[in-house]
Amino acid sequence: MAPPTWSRWLVPPAALSVHLSIGQAYAWSVFKPALEDALHLSGTQSALPFQLGIVMLGLSAAFGGPLVERNGPRWAMFVSTVCFSVGFLIAALGVATGQYWLVVFGYGIVGGIGLGIGYISPVSTLMKWFPDRPGMATGIAIMGFGGGALIASPWSAQMLSSFGSTTSGIATAFVVHGVVYAIFMSLGVFLIRVPKEGWRPAGWTPPETTGRALITTANVSARNAIRTPQFWCLWIVLCFNVTAGIGILEKAAPMITNFFANTSTPVSVSAAAGFVALLSLANMAGRLAWSSASDAIGRKNMYRVYLGVGALLYLVITLAGDSASFVFILCAMGILSFYGGGFATAPAYLKDLFGTYQVGAIHGRLLTAWSTAGVLGPLIVNAIADSQEAAGKTGPALYTTSLYIMIALLAVGFVANELIRPVNPKYHEPPATEAPEKNIAAVPQGGS
Repeated sequence: MAPPTWSRWLVPPAALSVHLSIGQAYAWSVFKPALEDALHLSGTQSALPFQLGIVMLGLSAAFGGPLVERNGPRWAMFVSTVCFSVGFLIAALGVATGQYWLVVFGYGIVGGIGLGIGYISPVSTLMKWFPDRPGMATGIAIMGFGGGALIASPWSAQMLSSFGSTTSGIATAFVVHGVVYAIFMSLGVFLIRVPKEGWRPAGWTPPETTGRALITTANVSARNAIRTPQFWCLWIVLCFNVTAGIGILEKAAPMITNFFANTSTPVSVSAAAGFVALLSLANMAGRLAWSSASDAIGRKNMYRVYLGVGALLYLVITLAGDSASFVFILCAMGILSFYGGGFATAPAYLKDLFGTYQVGAIHGRLLTAWSTAGVLGPLIVNAIADSQEAAGKTGPALYTTSLYIMIALLAVGFVANELIRPVNPKYHEPPATEAPEKNIAAVPQGGS
């Protein structure tokens, strides 16, 4: 519990310490070539720890959400720190002994649980500290997950260069990751605080009416939330927005290389790597910029941009083909910014619809959409590209069908967003359950 003099601006750094760490998941590809050579794995096998980690992220967030709400953010961050760090140590043992199943178990399952619990650990706390700017608050934290790879990628590459790409070198790199991330994430464990019951920012008064029909002043439990059509409409929205983004993100380097392979200006390996870095920056920046914008224009309008403009950007890529690489790059960056923004805006959208009562648990269940999209997006892009290549096609033709599928999915998501309406009062919690959110006016104002 925060003391009266505690600044709420110390809470976002606590959240960032966890999210920047678990964001390492996006840098897993750095280890893929070394693992394939050292343990004689195929590309599919070396991708398994990452894929399983994303699946476990969604599942652990869904099933662990109520525990996070019940036990608080410090407990959740501690569990995340232990699981994520121990996952690396188990993976290191697996590499050192040549037992790849230990790598899959350690990083994919144990570490994946750390991903899921850590991802949702600060969500409801941030929105309680920032009731005036919930989109910005969650955007700051979730930006860290998108930007974690910008730190982890060069750091991991340097360790493999220093320790070597042999089994002993990879194992050492994993051990260093586990220890350093344990220390860094512990900063969040010790720094996180929850506001006292009824706390509010100095000078801010909760509006009696929001002026926006979708923003509720009531609360809905996690159990009731999944019974509402609003939850499932938002599940479709998030799933298809993530599918469209991760389809490019997962295959970014080979996609841009293939797209312009038959032109007078083919894309080099180093340029493709730079493209991946640009996408990571767009992903990270979109999480803060677009989620902050949603505080001003509303969540539903923001998702209209993600889905509607995103579909148009995919259409531009499809029609432009290999005629201009800068058009491809700019459109891809826009799509990835919407991908990141969709993640960061989702918790605030849930808060608008269901209140803050169990928003962390509801968010955890919504993240099963991410697990689904993490399989669906790469499957669509890779399977179609492989079949087109087998048919003798090259260049943009490898991806044209995939791009049209992404446009269709975004269109479906757009319709699902339009169908979201205020939650029926029959799902609202009775006043006794809402006690933590009531009596706000009776409590002295705290600092900001």
